[in-house]
Amino acid sequence: QVQLVESGGGSVQAGGSLRLSCAASGITTSNYCMGWFRQAPGKEREGVAVIDRFGTTTYAQSVKGRFTISRDNAKNSLYLQMNSLKPEDTAMFYCAAAKYGGSEVSWFAGCRFGYWGQGTQVTVSS
Repeated sequence: QVQLVESGGGSVQAGGSLRLSCAASGITTSNYCMGWFRQAPGKEREGVAVIDRFGTTTYAQSVKGRFTISRDNAKNSLYLQMNSLKPEDTAMFYCAAAKYGGSEVSWFAGCRFGYWGQGTQVTVSS
């Protein structure tokens, strides 16, 4: 029922920008924590940014000041504006939503994420 579809990934040079979008269906974004995670080859999946149902945002230390998470409740969509991109940002980025139950879950910023999008690749080169 719940579906999260990311778009906006691509390849950019260091210092460039990308804007990721996540279209949600089967879930109302304003009622749950929504977030972005990323995973690079050989590394664990890590939380990047979260926005809770009150609009409070939380960012990983590595992206503070460079990334901005936002949502448009009317469009039931989530966004991640990424500026000043670095090669170390290269990863598969996943849109995520809170879920009760399930086994493929990750905790971040007090939220239990269990719904995942298919991922969108972000590649940053020098």
